[in-house]
Amino acid sequence: MTVDGNAHVAEVEPRLLLLHHLRENLGIGGVHTGCNTTSCGACTVHIDGESVKSCTVLAVQADGHEITTVRGITENGVWHPMQQAFHEAHGLQCGYCTPGMIMASISLLKENPDATEQEIREGLEGNLCRCTGYENIVKAVQLVQQHEDEMAQHAAS
Repeated sequence: MTVDGNAHVAEVEPRLLLLHHLRENLGIGGVHTGCNTTSCGACTVHIDGESVKSCTVLAVQADGHEITTVRGITENGVWHPMQQAFHEAHGLQCGYCTPGMIMASISLLKENPDATEQEIREGLEGNLCRCTGYENIVKAVQLVQQHEDEMAQHAAS
């Protein structure tokens, strides 16, 4: 599998979850272990560009696929717009849910770039946050939408 642009070859037990392979075998701490029951979303990553909870995927199922974690969306030390928006909008408190929330938010806007506030809230229902009350998380997603709208308007003029 390729993780954050780096090829990895490993033999793993057939029952090993992708979450644990990423954390324990590859040392990627940006993928958090939350519930191990698909309820919290702290372990959300992208597989071939699609948002998935890595506690629902066996590592062997990811064989031959491109895995992207929150660490892999930063390019040349520059934060992804969603990471920057979470920082600017104070979309985190303890930070535990943040990597999964960012990855889910990126997928949400990829699928629905014009999502309303209600659609953003519904789209992030599978990712739990115990600290923020979600207000600033929603604001962060809306900041990315606003920035993309501004870029599109600038390009059109």
